[in-house]
Amino acid sequence: MTADLLVVGGGVAGLVFARRAALAGLRVRLFEAAPVFGGQVARQDVAGVALDAGAESFATRGGDGPGTVRGLLGELGLAGDIVAPAAGSPAWVQEDDDHAFPLPAAGLLGIPTIVDESLLPALGDAGLARARQDADLPSDHGAESETLGALVRARMGDRVVDALVAPVVRGVHSTTPDALPLDSASPRLRAEFLRTGSLAAAVAAIRSTSPAGSQVAGVRGGVFRLVDALTADAAAHGADLTAGARVTAVTDDGIEVGGRRLRGIPILARAQRPPDPARRITVVTLVVAAPGWRDAPRGTGVLVGPGARGVRARALTHLTAKWPWVREAMGDREAVRLSYDGSAAPDAAAAAVRDAETLLGAPVDALLDHTVRTWDRSGRAVSDDAALTVGEERAGTGLSAVVRQAEALATSLTVERASGHSSGERGRMEG
Repeated sequence: MTADLLVVGGGVAGLVFARRAALAGLRVRLFEAAPVFGGQVARQDVAGVALDAGAESFATRGGDGPGTVRGLLGELGLAGDIVAPAAGSPAWVQEDDDHAFPLPAAGLLGIPTIVDESLLPALGDAGLARARQDADLPSDHGAESETLGALVRARMGDRVVDALVAPVVRGVHSTTPDALPLDSASPRLRAEFLRTGSLAAAVAAIRSTSPAGSQVAGVRGGVFRLVDALTADAAAHGADLTAGARVTAVTDDGIEVGGRRLRGIPILARAQRPPDPARRITVVTLVVAAPGWRDAPRGTGVLVGPGARGVRARALTHLTAKWPWVREAMGDREAVRLSYDGSAAPDAAAAAVRDAETLLGAPVDALLDHTVRTWDRSGRAVSDDAALTVGEERAGTGLSAVVRQAEALATSLTVERASGHSSGERGRMEG
């Protein structure tokens, strides 16, 4: 049996690739070992409401252009269901057991655009004075920085990195500012900094077309709806998608699955390396009766600093405060999700309730329902391997990065086939 492309793995990356290749007229077969497609973009039912078990938002950089999540949702007929977080409710940082403060509403990865007294709760007098030096430093000071942390430290000082940037980067990228390459953190930031000569001005330029809160968006009814739409559209355009089928061998010109040998170009859309224990995350979703949370006392959620020793969670998202559609579905109930490093503890639900009460500053009257999900991630591979690979290992963290890379590879292969040329390392299209 032959196919042009054999996709191994049916997470979002594999589905995006399969759909784009099928739209171009290529014969595509996809195999997913799990009984359902989607990987970490998954549905769960909590207290009778369908919610996201994995990603509940996506980065909006790139707008709705080719290769973006917004553009893909538009192609799939879901543009009208793209929603922004509730306005006027910035996230907070719980720096230690006794100190919490709101993040700058119009910042970028915690970097403020306006450096004024509103930052005093976060930075203190000395930290604010140092951050203000950004406006007076030579325009090329810090231009050689390779990481986000290095640039922010050079321009605004350590306190901005430690208090504002580090909690956001940990929550978004699962790393530290000093380990995050600048161009991965924000592809436009270096160019805007070189153009404006000020970090605050650079962030303001990037945010000028993005109002507060619009760095991320969600989907009414859940981001998991993307998976349903992808599978339906890929199948409608001829892709053959099979769940519950484990690929047991991959060679240059085919795969083995279910005891059968299939010929075609393999596209690897599953993790190739063992999971990194340091990147294991447990997500606990709670639905509770908690009237004191109704007015969103900590905005859309809380990022937890390492000094908050009385809290195990690394972050809390107040779902009913962040997404109006969740509020509507929950009525008088409150929904939050808390993320934890590592495996689930035996008392995961009880610990999450205690952490939520501490972070939101009001008690829970009753725990109505909960779920506990643990996700293993491998992280980005640093390799010159020429294998045709899509997914987080090749693209980096985040739905936006994964979609962009999968779309780009599918388009590249489509162009090669149309031109009649293909690189030797990619093998031969069976046809």
